[in-house]
Formats: sequence, C-alpha cells, structure tokens
Amino acid sequence: MDKRIVHVVDDEEAIRRSIGFMLKTSGFAVHSYSSGDDFLAAVKSAEVGCVLMDIRMPGMDGLEVHEEMRRRGITLPVVVLTGHGDVNLAVRAIKGGAIDFIEKPFEKAALIHAIEDAFRRIEETNKDQVDADEARTRLAVLTPRERDVLEGLVRGDPNKTIAYALGISTRTVEVHRANLMAKLGRRSLSDVLHLAFTAGIDRDK
Repeated sequence: MDKRIVHVVDDEEAIRRSIGFMLKTSGFAVHSYSSGDDFLAAVKSAEVGCVLMDIRMPGMDGLEVHEEMRRRGITLPVVVLTGHGDVNLAVRAIKGGAIDFIEKPFEKAALIHAIEDAFRRIEETNKDQVDADEARTRLAVLTPRERDVLEGLVRGDPNKTIAYALGISTRTVEVHRANLMAKLGRRSLSDVLHLAFTAGIDRDK
C-alpha cells in the first residue's frame, strides 16, 4: 500500500490537529472528520485506510458509528480513542470488532503501533482476497460434473457416497476426481481441498 491513509474522527479540533501532525510526520496521509455523521457521509467514497475514532462524541458516539459501518458492510479497521475510565466502553468496542483502543492522553509510540497493526490487517485481508480470487479462477476450468465431485470431496464424502448422490458409478467418480486433480495441477487430495477452501467452496455450501 503506497499511500497509508488514516481517517481521524474526533469532535475536538485540537485533538484532530495534534493527531494529524503526529501522523503526517510519521509518513501517513490524514483525513479528518469532526463527527461520526460527517465520517459516515463520506465513508462510501473514502479511500481504503485505518479509522482512528473517538469513542465519546456528540451525536453518534464511536460505538454507534462502528456499528453503522458494520451494518453497511464497511470493513475498514478501527482503532478507538478512549478517555480515562472508559475501560467498559473500550471492551465493548473490541467485542464489536475494533482492533485496538488507545487511552487519552496517549503516547506517540502507542498510537503508531496501533495504526501499524491496522495496516497489517488491511494487507493480510488484501492478500486473502487475492488468494481467493486466484483459487476461484483456477476452479473455473472444471466441468459442472467435476465441480459436483469436488463439492462432494469438500463435504468429506467417500467416492461411493458421491457416486450415489450424483447417480453415477464409483468408477466414474474416480475418473472425474483424477481429471480435476490434473486440471488443477494438484497431486494430493489435501492440496485440492486447500484450494477449494481458499476459494470459499466450504462457505458456499
């Protein structure tokens, strides 16, 4: 990721400015929002990055904003800023999917560590998506019947059970199984299953 963007959501201008300066001098690009509503209004077109969000704000608080993000399917990693004594809110935020929380007043090292961790999550998610896309592309070469056999193997069914379910002979299942392994360039069943799981076949069923 060439440009690492942090979306700072805090109702206090002084906090936004100090965090913005701290992050910019550490090599991050910063987009600031004075309320959760402002952020949600812009997030659909916002660039991919990490969200650093105050937990206590007028209007929608940080927990409510994060809940709305999840409802909309927005998966940007969130680090919440909490005041002293907001441990209960911090725990709720973590349970709600936030990856970390930072207590005010915070040290620069702690803030940067949390932000770096958020970007590692983004990179891992991106890699997982690339791997899944590549696996689905590989599986696209299979015929419908080979796909049926593969789905039986994913369920853990033996050849005889797959044959019965598909109304074909066990020998035919064995042929399809050998063909699909050759097409996929896999030498073992475990390799085939790993590819299928990466493509999400187990989740499709």
